[in-house]
This record gives sequence, structure tokens and C-alpha cells, in this order.
Amino acid sequence: MAEQSSQRATNPEAGRLRDETGSGKGSLRKFAYDQIEDLLNTSRLKPGQLISQRELVELTGATLSSIREAIPRFEAEGLLVTVPKKGLKVPSLDVTFVRDAYQVRRMIECSAVSDMVRRLDDETIAGFIDKQKSLLKELKTHKGSAPQPLLDRIQRDDWTMHATFVHTMRNVLIDNIYRVTAIKIRMVAQSRLKVTAENAERIFGEHLTILEPLAARDREETERALKRHIDNSLTVALGGNIEITS
Repeated sequence: MAEQSSQRATNPEAGRLRDETGSGKGSLRKFAYDQIEDLLNTSRLKPGQLISQRELVELTGATLSSIREAIPRFEAEGLLVTVPKKGLKVPSLDVTFVRDAYQVRRMIECSAVSDMVRRLDDETIAGFIDKQKSLLKELKTHKGSAPQPLLDRIQRDDWTMHATFVHTMRNVLIDNIYRVTAIKIRMVAQSRLKVTAENAERIFGEHLTILEPLAARDREETERALKRHIDNSLTVALGGNIEITS
């Protein structure tokens, strides 16, 4: 049985960096950080790209001072590099990095399975399952020509669900390692990993093969399905194709 709802694993995005979510200066810094992170996650900032602080102000709507305060954290996480007299650079990442990053992702998510089974309550798991089915139903109404806002919602739901899995471990250090690793994977391979009308049905199917045994508290089958899902994602990230079996 899952732990009681009073101890349920919450959305990690809601609780991340609570020390920066107060009023005033901290909130502005967090807003700037979140907006730049979104640029990296969605490939609007690409590996190898140079950008100035003022360009980041234009892209994010954040203040220049809050951008400057957010930059040291991106540098510490290896997500941005300061280039003297040129501005900021998004680091270039290669195929070797992608393989290494997926190994880290696999280790973390699979290590979380026992906590997922124990701590995610029935309501939360049922919510994930219902969301997958409702999004799939909505997608099918568009008959292969899904609007981009819907695909973006599906993508962000995917990211949130996996981050919630990891958050069940209740380890802030692991949460942050996972988050930064995920950003870097998206930076280098998002053009291949992004949800499309063509691949969304496969992704929903893989998610359900994880969530259904999770709902039944079947740790072994949940972990097997999660490993298959991550391995398929690596294959796609490296430019390969997934054979769909009926």
C-alpha cells in the first residue's frame, strides 16, 4: 500500500527551491532562472549558441539585474558558460554525453521505483493514468494534425510525471542532478525527442505500461516497463527508430 495522502509525493516543480520563492528579490531571480531554463528545455537556446544578458532580458521578460543574479547558478550547473567580451554560451554536448546522461537518468529513475510503489498514492497514479488517456483521446480527434499547444502540453506533462517519480525519493540532491541532466539531454537531442503527432501514441502506450503495474504495486513490472521506456528514448535521442509491435 502507498503511504497516506498526508505523506504523498508532491509535484517537484511546486516545491523546488523554496528558499527562492519568497517575495521581492528572490522571486525575481527565480522567475529569471525559470524562464531561461524553459529556453534551454525547449531548444530556443541551442548548444554552441552565444547570447548576451540583454538578449535574455528580451526573451524572458525578466529584469537585467535578476538575469545577472541567475547566471551564476546556470554556470555552476554547467548549463551556461561566460565567454569574456562575447557574452554567454550554451555548451556544446556530444553523443558520448547523451549516452552518459541516459545512464544517469536510468540509474536514478529505476532506483526510484521502490519509493514510487510505496509513496505515490492511488489518487496520484490514477490522475496520471487519466491524464494520459484524456490527452490521447484529444490527440486522436485531430487525426494526425495536432496543434502545437496540445503537443506542448503533452510534452510538459511527460516531464512533470518523470520528475514526480524521482521526487518520491525525497532527496533534494538527486532531484537537482536529475533535473539538470534532463535539461542537458533536451538541449542536445530535443529535436528528436520532442512529442509529435506521429510518436505521441507510442509514448502514451509506454507510459501506461509503467503506470498500470505501478497502480497494482507491482515493483518488478513497473521497473521493467520504465527501463524499456528509457532505453527507447535513448534510441530516439541517438537518431534510431523504435519498432512498434502490435
